[in-house]
Amino acid sequence: MTPAELASFGITIPPAQDELPYSDGDKMESERHKLQMELLIDGLLPWLDQREDGYVGGAMFVYYSMAQVRNQDFKGPDVFVALGVPKGERKSWVCWEEDKTPDVIIELLSDSTAERDKYEKKLIYQNRMHVPEYFWYDPFNSEDWSGFRLRGGTYQSIAPNPEGRMECEVLGLALVRWQGRFKTVEATWLRWADLEGNVLLTAEEQERQRAEQAENQVQQIARNLLQTGMSIDQVAHITGLSVPQIEMLDE
Repeated sequence: MTPAELASFGITIPPAQDELPYSDGDKMESERHKLQMELLIDGLLPWLDQREDGYVGGAMFVYYSMAQVRNQDFKGPDVFVALGVPKGERKSWVCWEEDKTPDVIIELLSDSTAERDKYEKKLIYQNRMHVPEYFWYDPFNSEDWSGFRLRGGTYQSIAPNPEGRMECEVLGLALVRWQGRFKTVEATWLRWADLEGNVLLTAEEQERQRAEQAENQVQQIARNLLQTGMSIDQVAHITGLSVPQIEMLDE
């Protein structure tokens, strides 16, 4: 039956993804917030690539009820993760199409959103969406971070373990505070890690790590060849390193 025919019987079909708004034109609070969102998403993508299912998104609408659609309350979480769903692009997350709500949500606090994130949104994620785990983090105040796990329909606080990691049970991962540079900003960042504390690298970081390891191997080969008595020119020809590069190794 067509939607019009169903409507004649008083049956309303919820709108599909392509029928719903997916952008309100809002920007992230700051460059730090934007980079923090990217880091959480990009850090999880290689991990998801090893799975046959799963999705991670950010700053996109999550539709969980028709009342929300009628009230035009489209605000979505900063970062969310869902397992057990097909991979692929989404304009927005429509729970009745996906047949589930996100498994994990992370909100990035700011002066203008902190109160809503800590109270109003937390209650929505607990009571309306039943999100198994919810975390918040302030990119400008690394001490303001908390996690909650749904137990008996109510969020219970997740305490960091002795190593300072906050476990995300549903993903089998942890969230850690990491001091370092991401893109152009040096800060304390919230990052994904395995349960042993090893930070999950973004694809860009993995590629840079591989390049550094390859360069170190070539440099070691050059040192070994120099120790055999080969000339710098000969080593340069074999390894592809420049003469100045090898002279620095030979100092």
